[in-house]
Amino acid sequence: MSASIIGWAHLPFGKREETLEEMIVAAARGALEHAGVSAEEVDEIYLGHFNAGFSAQHFTASLILQADPALRFKPTTRVENACATGTAAVHQAAKAIAAKAAKIVLVVGVEQMTRMPGPEIGNTLLKASYLPEDGDTPAGFAGVFGKIAGAYFQRYGDQSDALARIAAKNHKNGVSNPYAQMRKDFGFDFCRTESEKNPFVAGPLKRTDCSLVSDGAAAIVLADVETAMQAERAVLLRSLAHAQDFLPMSKRDILAFEGCAAAWRRALGQAKLTLDDLSFVETHDCFTIAELIEYEAMGLTKPGEGARAVAEGWTEKGGKLPVNPSGGLKAKGHPIGATGVSMHVLTAMQLCGEAGEMQIDGAELGGIFNMGGAAVANYVSILERIR
Repeated sequence: MSASIIGWAHLPFGKREETLEEMIVAAARGALEHAGVSAEEVDEIYLGHFNAGFSAQHFTASLILQADPALRFKPTTRVENACATGTAAVHQAAKAIAAKAAKIVLVVGVEQMTRMPGPEIGNTLLKASYLPEDGDTPAGFAGVFGKIAGAYFQRYGDQSDALARIAAKNHKNGVSNPYAQMRKDFGFDFCRTESEKNPFVAGPLKRTDCSLVSDGAAAIVLADVETAMQAERAVLLRSLAHAQDFLPMSKRDILAFEGCAAAWRRALGQAKLTLDDLSFVETHDCFTIAELIEYEAMGLTKPGEGARAVAEGWTEKGGKLPVNPSGGLKAKGHPIGATGVSMHVLTAMQLCGEAGEMQIDGAELGGIFNMGGAAVANYVSILERIR
């Protein structure tokens, strides 16, 4: 690819008092300032915003223009692809640069979820599933992944230890992330044990197996390579892949995450890399069962053996392939439209040696997997610092 990240901004995730518009404006201004780019220099703008009813304001693309009067009349588009919305926006921006339609593109991802009453949140998130089959699922989207976890347990045996290890790992990593919604190391025993504070939510999934309801925004500035090489920093989007799968789970083997596997194959093939070449991965742990299956889909283990990766410490910060050094969605939070942009910000920070206590020593190549729905919209980005 020809697009590089030259600047970013990331608001802390959690329950925020600002309006949706205020978060968008703050992230956009922060990214432009960090990139050393003026609003006049921006050629195009993309907003990642899932919404689906979280916000009464549905037409949100132009809210970015409030960040600076000089953004007025710039081509601006809202992008949506369920929980992969943020990455979809990043990929669209990169395509605009690759097509030479733009040299500098601003991307903002945002969501405001916490103002909606709890029961409505589940129904709103279910809109990212196939309603004729899943519309009546108890516990909303957690129920969908609870069914996936139950089916995985039935095929491969009880994986409660593995899920608890994933949750504990990500919460431990999240302590070092200043943007994370939950910065607390719960430990394996708490995550493994049902309790009043950690009850079962859906199927074998407990509260510690589920990502958080969050507000937040993140933004990046992308530039073509020639422009990026004049910037203070440049992180190349070395390869990008997107594989969209059937929406109904009944039309596929839901335990294989085949779209995830296809996206990883394409991205690694494009980049002429193997998984062993990556320094770390930020992956989509909306539920711990998702991260477990993603180990297998990305090729870290064989099908049914994902538990080995976490049991043997492969995915720890000091392991052979650290996964979610940011704490992932599990600890960081999951404001739907912001998540994919956040993943790109945190990966760029790692590669530029600016990740603080989250830093992976010697990080050179970072992989990102962001998915929408139950492995329906599958996006992989591989990033490498070039300046």
